[in-house]
Amino acid sequence: MTDLIDLGTRILQSVGVPEPDARLVSDSLATADRWGHPSHGMLRLPWYVARIRSGAMRAVTRPRTVVDGGATAVIDGDDGIGQVITHQACREAVARAGDHGVAAVAVRNSNHFGTAAYWTRIMADAGCIGILTTNGSPAMAPTGGREKIVGANPWSIAAPRPDGHVVLDIANTSVARGKIYAARERGEPIPDGWAVDADGLPTTDPQAAIDGVLAPMSGHKGYAISFMMDVLSGVLTGSSYAGDVAGPYVPDQRSGCGHLVIALRVGAFADPAAFGQRLDDLIDVTKRVPLARNATEIFYPGEPENRRDIVTLTPKTLEDLRALAHECGVDFD
Repeated sequence: MTDLIDLGTRILQSVGVPEPDARLVSDSLATADRWGHPSHGMLRLPWYVARIRSGAMRAVTRPRTVVDGGATAVIDGDDGIGQVITHQACREAVARAGDHGVAAVAVRNSNHFGTAAYWTRIMADAGCIGILTTNGSPAMAPTGGREKIVGANPWSIAAPRPDGHVVLDIANTSVARGKIYAARERGEPIPDGWAVDADGLPTTDPQAAIDGVLAPMSGHKGYAISFMMDVLSGVLTGSSYAGDVAGPYVPDQRSGCGHLVIALRVGAFADPAAFGQRLDDLIDVTKRVPLARNATEIFYPGEPENRRDIVTLTPKTLEDLRALAHECGVDFD
């Protein structure tokens, strides 16, 4: 994994990203691959490079705090790199929660930040329950509509635990759009129910799904949750929302996406040791439920990622990284 992070760092440095920022971005992508989520892994690096080259995303990120309200703040990312902006927002939220017990940091004019759990886990490392929302480019139609205008708008919550944080990280579509890109990379069909094509017909073709509309999770509930995440991430923050947000796979349009970071310092609400015991008890009670037929184990949210420590890249992703390294004058080992 270290070699992969080093490769990504050198590639990003070749297009003007400072080394610490380049390493942060590469670590976030490689970590997603290690967790078994290639949809948010190194397959996205060529997209980021294309956006930097076009000027849609700035290579040098200079976030500005435009509102300082003590327990609240607003950061303007000025179209910088999403990971760098979000890292600052999370640090700000944790620091402010240290003073106030709870903190909320709104982010405007950002970019795609990778997998949300990467950031909520950082807040959990600092003894906070971390909450992160973001909006994204249109992916699904509103209930009753036939054109996509609502983003997948993922969100994550992480609770601290010494033996492995408890973490939720979900999109509000039936599946994260990146998983469809990952299926296309592998040359595999997608399952029924993930998407419809441009004519509104169910499809298992990844490209037809990308050109079409993703299904919301849980029908109207997924649409409504995603709409509210746009309220938090776009409307509240003063960033773009709905159809005005561009995705990371678009090389030449500014993203305009926004985020909301919330940190709850556990010690401000309960004794941290007692919180840990109660959380462990919740996990134990849940795991003692009798197994369903063909099930082998019950996992708490985040447990599969806590256990996984291997990076697997598809041949297509390796091929793309090799080509990108060659374009950037970087040795590929």
